[in-house]
Amino acid sequence: MELLRAALLAAALLGAAVRAEETPWGDGHPRTCFFELLSSLDNKFCRGDLEVIYPELGDVGCTYIPECRQYRQRISREWSSPRVRYPRADKSKKYVLVMVDPDAPSRADPRNRFWRHWLVTDIRGADLRAGTPGGRVLTEYVRPAPPSRSGYHRYQFRLYEQPAHEAVALSAEELMSLGAWSMERFVERFRLGSPVASTQFLTKHYGD
Repeated sequence: MELLRAALLAAALLGAAVRAEETPWGDGHPRTCFFELLSSLDNKFCRGDLEVIYPELGDVGCTYIPECRQYRQRISREWSSPRVRYPRADKSKKYVLVMVDPDAPSRADPRNRFWRHWLVTDIRGADLRAGTPGGRVLTEYVRPAPPSRSGYHRYQFRLYEQPAHEAVALSAEELMSLGAWSMERFVERFRLGSPVASTQFLTKHYGD
């Protein structure tokens, strides 16, 4: 009888713990955050095991940024550039990392694509493998901050192998603006070819 009573007590405590995990915080956000994977169409962009790592969230590749715990607000207003890791990087080579928003000002009307959020060249393969890429920053990291009521935006990370002895730089015209950047022309100008790896996440304005 004592054994049965102990088992029932343990089950009751376990049930209470599960319910507590599901109840919301005082601000209405649930204790548990659920990470939703991208649709099959957007998922196709992710290839090559490129990792984009933000605080608390971990690798956000091929996911929606969840609303819970103010993550959308924090990624837009608080966190600095993510760690980028590429386990397949060749230690003897250098790479170019591009972060763009193809949905500026909205996915339905992307007249300012590609909005350049980050551009780093001369990244050593050994650093990429370790998840601590340095390199030469051509465009400082700009946090993803979609305009209100513009829906979800894709934030894409493309990693290119940098041709040996190729000095990659932005033109004076490109330096004047982040928006409406001709990424394809840039890639063609420096013979970067196709990305060796790419990934993306989706988020929208935290107040929507």
